[in-house]
Amino acid sequence: MSFETAHTPSLTPELLSSIAGILLSLLASYLPGFSTWFDRLRATHKRLLMLGLLAAVTAAIMGLACTGLGQAWDLRSLGLPAACDRGSVSLALQSFILALVANQSAYLISKG
Repeated sequence: MSFETAHTPSLTPELLSSIAGILLSLLASYLPGFSTWFDRLRATHKRLLMLGLLAAVTAAIMGLACTGLGQAWDLRSLGLPAACDRGSVSLALQSFILALVANQSAYLISKG
């Protein structure tokens, strides 16, 4: 009898950003203290806060890449951009949009 090993997905920027967006949403839904504070915000402020947090993370990753720390810290091994070029900016924007979609979807599901 032979067993096949399961294929483990590679960590792509898209997958990592989607996971980050979902985790942020779950923290806002279930983390004591943060969730009660977050629940008191208006719906528009909740969306803007999530947008701002995800944009800050995207900007930080691009900042690391553009200052050269991306290569020093080997961000490429994590699937993150390590260079400061047009392709990296495009990848960061795509990942940001996917993180935002995953974040808002997970929040609607977890609060439903």
